[in-house]
Amino acid sequence: MNSHSTRRRFASAAVAGIALAGLLTACGGSDPGDDGPSGASGPVTLPFWGWANGQEAVVKAFNGSHKDVRLKYTKVTDQLTMQKQLTNAVKAGNAPCLVQNTAEYVTSWVSQGALADITKYVDADKDKFNPGSWPGAQVQGKLYGVPTGSAPQFTIYRTDVFEKYGLKPPVTWGEFVTAGKELKKHGIKITNFAGEDPSTLEVLAMQAGAHWYAVDGDSWKIDFQDEGSLKAAEVIQKIIDNDLNAKLSFADYAAVQRSYDNGDTVTRQISTWQMAGMVQNFSKSFGDWNVAPWPTFQGEAPKTPAGTNLTGGVTLVTKGCAHQERAAEAALWMSTNADAVKTMASPETGNGVMPALADGDAYVGESISQKLLGENYEPAQKVVSDSLGTVTTDWTFGPNWTAMFTELQAGWAKVVNKEQKATDLLAHMQKWTVDDLKSRGISVKG
Repeated sequence: MNSHSTRRRFASAAVAGIALAGLLTACGGSDPGDDGPSGASGPVTLPFWGWANGQEAVVKAFNGSHKDVRLKYTKVTDQLTMQKQLTNAVKAGNAPCLVQNTAEYVTSWVSQGALADITKYVDADKDKFNPGSWPGAQVQGKLYGVPTGSAPQFTIYRTDVFEKYGLKPPVTWGEFVTAGKELKKHGIKITNFAGEDPSTLEVLAMQAGAHWYAVDGDSWKIDFQDEGSLKAAEVIQKIIDNDLNAKLSFADYAAVQRSYDNGDTVTRQISTWQMAGMVQNFSKSFGDWNVAPWPTFQGEAPKTPAGTNLTGGVTLVTKGCAHQERAAEAALWMSTNADAVKTMASPETGNGVMPALADGDAYVGESISQKLLGENYEPAQKVVSDSLGTVTTDWTFGPNWTAMFTELQAGWAKVVNKEQKATDLLAHMQKWTVDDLKSRGISVKG
């Protein structure tokens, strides 16, 4: 399937979910707040928060090539930490000018009045980006940032371990559970469920056709208990009930990586950017990895979650920034400068994210690691590219996504620790999300 036609569908799906008037509580225009180049008395400093590997090198290159503006980079621990720290900074009135983020949080930040409308500064550069990435920075037709990357997704697995025990990469989730049971006999976990990261439930629900948020007329419709959500919960529950998963927290990132490097855990459903952490932390298993498509639900065509593209990276500009135009220009530079793009695309020098550029497919080879994949490197490129043609296209992120995800985290920890069932968590999230939206004055059904 042509990836560009697929991305056009991504664009329409994203806009349909959020570009309707009356569905957000606070989507006012941005405060210009920018003295612009003519009003500046000298070089200005733009604070920039991010967490991705490679950003420090990109900032250094930007500062070396610009005399009138400088980026001051602060590295945050991870994506979830970013949301908490940014919330506090917005409340305190000292948010940075530029923020690395992912598309699922943009609607929430706009509804809180935290972001600047930079449409007039960046819209002319739209054609430089693939159509699937552009809506990630957009709400109700206005742009609040610049896309940085797309994220194809696939399964990566230990070929040596699978071959040792006569296993093939699972085609379905049923086969995944069966393989996990066989590996368990040998003291090996097929996957890892970090107790603080409920994205496992999120992306399996996406893949299964769930719709946690949808637009129904002038209201949000909430459904955490639809058929797709329950299918995802069933797979997750089988993995947990049969003790097929490790429970390593990403708080101890080194321990997670050692588990994969040592062959104690042997598969991950990942995107290209997660290869970077593997490359930078492994010492034993280079060349022992290969990639395969996501397992499917029985009897269904190949699918990967909508999040693999709709949650591509973005660099956002905050409403409180005194130099919004310059911040927008800096965000554009980081997403389009050839050297900056190559730095970030590589899992060795950056974070292995496929660029959001119109010719992003040309960077597949840059975005996956030959060192990690060895002789599997060439065929792996096709698997990665093909995943862009199997992405579900009808997932919507709601206006309280940040708060919802935080609540989901607390419940997910209980699921992983067998303190409640995945279906119990979904029932709780149904009521909680409806009640939370109502408390914000947002029209909701569910």
